[in-house]
Amino acid sequence: MAERLALAVVGHTNAGKTSLLRTLTRRRDFGEVSSQPGTTRHVEAVELAGDDGVRLRFLDTPGLEDPIGLLHALGPLRADMTPPQRIRAFLATRAADEAFEQEAKVLRALLEVDAALFVIDAREPVLAKFRCEVEILASCGKPVLPVLNFVRDAGSREAEWGALLADFALHAQVRFDAVAPFDGAERQLYDSLALLLPARQAPLRAVAGFVERERAARDEAGRRLVADALLALAALRRTLERDELADEARKAAALEAFRAEALERARRAVRELLDLHAFARSDAELAMLPWLDGRWAADLFHPETLRDAGARLGKGAAIGAGVGLAVDAATAGLSLGAAAALGATIGGAISQGFGPLGRRLADALQGRESLSLEDSVLLVAAQRLLGLHLALQRRGHAAEGRVELERHGVAMEQLQNVLPALQPARAHPEWAAEDSPRREAARRELLARLRQVA
Repeated sequence: MAERLALAVVGHTNAGKTSLLRTLTRRRDFGEVSSQPGTTRHVEAVELAGDDGVRLRFLDTPGLEDPIGLLHALGPLRADMTPPQRIRAFLATRAADEAFEQEAKVLRALLEVDAALFVIDAREPVLAKFRCEVEILASCGKPVLPVLNFVRDAGSREAEWGALLADFALHAQVRFDAVAPFDGAERQLYDSLALLLPARQAPLRAVAGFVERERAARDEAGRRLVADALLALAALRRTLERDELADEARKAAALEAFRAEALERARRAVRELLDLHAFARSDAELAMLPWLDGRWAADLFHPETLRDAGARLGKGAAIGAGVGLAVDAATAGLSLGAAAALGATIGGAISQGFGPLGRRLADALQGRESLSLEDSVLLVAAQRLLGLHLALQRRGHAAEGRVELERHGVAMEQLQNVLPALQPARAHPEWAAEDSPRREAARRELLARLRQVA
């Protein structure tokens, strides 16, 4: 039989309770997150099911809007009452159904659960109303784990809150930024709960293990998606015939179509990464990603970006100038090999892996040109896609700001080892769309190198 635990998520208005639950359950659609106070008006439940049968039931509660008035309404603790009995007595009064309706919902939830997560906006000054709030929560007779939110903010008053909590014997505390969780924060939260609930240590630690395994599985799946996309991009090739090359309009159209094909494959990888990490493509902050609103072209094929990437590569036939063609606004990032640049073709074929040299020479002698992506483009794509994966991995599901790739960026120097693993794909245009044992072997090699980039 599955073991169940119930946890109430409580705290003052707009402290980030729903945000915390979105992050813990990876449910972007749970509840409503807003900067306006009092967004949650009812107790809402959401479950987290582990792979070992353990189920955690979280109760998202309204904020305590008037803790000072509530503490006054509770009255003094009589000698014949325990603190929880005083709470129950209050819940039987008319005030609990009228003036303190929202607060009563919180108290009823607290009496039903195994423990409470007390979410605190650490940016708030420690006012009298918050002292009353802590006193009320401690009166419910259930273990309370304070969760300090927004501790990364420059205005955080973490030390002041820590002192207040210690005054009420709440010494076990967790720092957990719901927007951008600290590494290992989820495990620390469940481990801390296990210490507060000795009889439930096994299931809580099982949940912590499940969360860790899920995170590792997402990381592996994300790197695999990046590897698939990079192999497909490296394998992209189009041969332009002599008559197509002679017509500037047709040639320009072919270049643009090829670039569009590469962009769509990159966008597909972005969409797959968003799905993997359970972020909606329609989210306002994610719509700001350049890959989703058409600005990927300006990023992936920007001459300045490619020159920078080419300078870091520093090898092959005029990296950044392609094979026989200069990087400019029209052809940035595309390699176009021709008989007129036979020497460069040979050098590029050897160092950049443009498939069997015989085929390249045959194309050149017959006036055909083979179009593919330069190493510099692959390097930029690897940096952007892997950087996005890492940023989403560290992003809370309550985040409302834009994805900051710069903060979680991957240095191009870290990806130098990735490019050699992409070269076999250049000899296999079919790898852009088809799987095969040889492609799988190449993917394993590429994946092993991507795992080395943190």
